[in-house]
Amino acid sequence: MSAEKETEWQGQLAPGDELPEDSGLSAGVRGYVIGLVVSLLLTAASFLVLHDTFLWKPGIPVALGVLAVAQMGIHLVFFLHLNTGPDNTNNILALAFGVLIVAIVVSGSLWIMSHLNHNMMLMERVMDLHQQR
Repeated sequence: MSAEKETEWQGQLAPGDELPEDSGLSAGVRGYVIGLVVSLLLTAASFLVLHDTFLWKPGIPVALGVLAVAQMGIHLVFFLHLNTGPDNTNNILALAFGVLIVAIVVSGSLWIMSHLNHNMMLMERVMDLHQQR
């Protein structure tokens, strides 16, 4: 590919996208290899953060959360090919709907678990009922 073609498309492509002229097998494999390498680096970084002592202990969960979100972003862009192009609107809406459903299920489960103890019978009352039989 010529430098002229690269400068023509510079700034117009999202990460993980290929130039229209690069529709061959090597262009697709290159995107997957880049995604794989970055994913492996993020995975190694999360193990490094967890097992080394260079990070303040209360900051470890925050660092792991940041690395996890970055890992999800890499997977969405390089493996699922989600970008901001006009032809990906349905994919992004489907992803947003999926995230909404997961958020509803998780928040509902947490709400039920937090109120479960409140609605349970006291152990003394259970023992009294058991002794009355």
